[in-house]
Amino acid sequence: MKLFIFLLALFGSTLAAQTTHTWYYTAGWVTANPDGEFEREVAGFNNTWPLPILRVKKGDRVQLYLTNGFPHHNTTLHFHGLFQNGSAQMDGPEMVTQCPIPPGETFLYNFTVPDQVGTYWYHSHTQGQYGDGMRAAFIIEDDEPVPFEYDEEVVLTVGEWYHETSDQLLPKFLDLYNPTGAEPIPDNLLFNDTHNGVWEVKPNTTYFLRIVNVGRFVSQYLYMDDHDFTVVEVDGIYVKPNVTDMIYITTAQRYGVLVTTKDDTSKNYAFMSAFDTDMLDVIPKTLELNNTNTISYSPDNAKPEEFFVDDYDYLDDFYLEPLEKEALLDEPDHIIEVTVEMNNLGNGVNYAFFNNITYTKPKTPTLLTALASDPEIVANELIYGTNTHSIVVQHMDTVDIVLNNLDTGKHPFHLHGHVFQLIHRGDSVPDDESPVAFDYDDHPDFPAYPVRRDTVYVKEQSNIVLRFRADNPGVWFFHCHIEWHLDQGLALTLIEAPEQLNADPRQKLTENHKDICTKAGMSWNGNAAGNTKNFLDLTGQNVQHKPLPAGFTARGIVALVFSCIAAFLGLASIAYYGMSDIADVEARVARDLDVDLLDVDNEQVDSEIIEESSNERRKNSL
Repeated sequence: MKLFIFLLALFGSTLAAQTTHTWYYTAGWVTANPDGEFEREVAGFNNTWPLPILRVKKGDRVQLYLTNGFPHHNTTLHFHGLFQNGSAQMDGPEMVTQCPIPPGETFLYNFTVPDQVGTYWYHSHTQGQYGDGMRAAFIIEDDEPVPFEYDEEVVLTVGEWYHETSDQLLPKFLDLYNPTGAEPIPDNLLFNDTHNGVWEVKPNTTYFLRIVNVGRFVSQYLYMDDHDFTVVEVDGIYVKPNVTDMIYITTAQRYGVLVTTKDDTSKNYAFMSAFDTDMLDVIPKTLELNNTNTISYSPDNAKPEEFFVDDYDYLDDFYLEPLEKEALLDEPDHIIEVTVEMNNLGNGVNYAFFNNITYTKPKTPTLLTALASDPEIVANELIYGTNTHSIVVQHMDTVDIVLNNLDTGKHPFHLHGHVFQLIHRGDSVPDDESPVAFDYDDHPDFPAYPVRRDTVYVKEQSNIVLRFRADNPGVWFFHCHIEWHLDQGLALTLIEAPEQLNADPRQKLTENHKDICTKAGMSWNGNAAGNTKNFLDLTGQNVQHKPLPAGFTARGIVALVFSCIAAFLGLASIAYYGMSDIADVEARVARDLDVDLLDVDNEQVDSEIIEESSNERRKNSL
């Protein structure tokens, strides 16, 4: 009896400690001018922008009602870095764990905050929207004191900004006339959603600065004039304090740092954020590569001048040590080896691939297929489609993701539903050398207590190895967090512990979720092809475009495109000359077609010479 009373009291105190946060937000377009240079539509909440910073404590309940106020776009919401134990349908990526929310409809994100603390963020997981501004920090606090001392907390978001919306940029990016897949170049860098921002500080104060890269593309270097960062957290994991004067932060990564200010208030200092220019195909002369923000001790002081560094010598997060040590997990039960490559398909567009598969959305969200499947076939990868790159992993397996990067650029990769151990990262390989793949028989020793993150970058033409325990049944997206590359298909889907997922009553699809699918015109109980009767029948599934004809390359497509343009202009010129009374018309035509007239009478140009020269030029251009 006493034990029962004790347990009842304990249960009651737990319920009393839990807070339910109920938020009502309508997503829609808002006019704003973040960098002070161009006013445009941004994706906001409740007719305001930026979005609010959301704060909870571990164990709290979140009930966020998201109404889609966009007139012509679907929407979704992802709480980046949260495990969503038992609530996989609340994870957010469109057509992975949920049907998109159509205009005018409301979806309830209802989940318990997991046993996590630290710096996270939330953002739309529908194409282009978080790049248009639908993102903000999500902070999980703890009743227990943090393992370091500070006086005040500050949230800092960084990212790049475009003057054009995603609706304007995407068609030009995923286009035949961009066959090399060159990403759109940003117009500016943002610092707390403004350009050349100001951080007002007090003297002799230690700040806990929560830094989140909410950008869609470019990694940034962060450094300060005569101040240091002491790194104490990465992606929600506390680490042993590490002092550095420069941080390299990719999109979706978070750093918790301590910054102690000076006693003297007579000077303001520069807080620099700089593009990783290696990620830009071209650098316009008008692009400001260094954003000079201000650490302001007094508004009466002069603004700081741009602060330069000799080279970008930044902290290597691979060597950070978590405070809560987790030993290197056992040898893997399941190795997922993928190769990253960018290439063109038969429509001429440049796509991104894992092992020659570019992710193509199914007709039923993958999680919903798992929940609707018979237990006998739920672990059959076929029912999830051939172009979702779905991989089944068994409950409590140790899993290695071995990622070999054939691309000449860096990529930040994010795994939903987990943090992973980063157990290996290879050095970058120059463009003029061959890419280097990971070799289990020839590599440096793995760290005894690896750093844990949910987003980590792979270097140019190099490799990484990520290890995690499959202890969270669900459907989890693994993808590049450069949004342009996700748009190109650089993603795969993990079907984790499908039998346990399928049998867990907590995972049962909500009626609101079913209703959203119906109103979106989508199946909530079918396979990847939307087939609700025979899950092994994939007739009509979405698949990637057919490959290019043998021998075609991106360079060949460029040549073809410009040859077509040249041919069009040539025909236009001939038509124009033919219809106009122009002096020396024959000489001008011959000149445009690159015909040598030294031995040709100006009164008559040999048509055979013109035709032969024109054919030769077309042949050379291809």
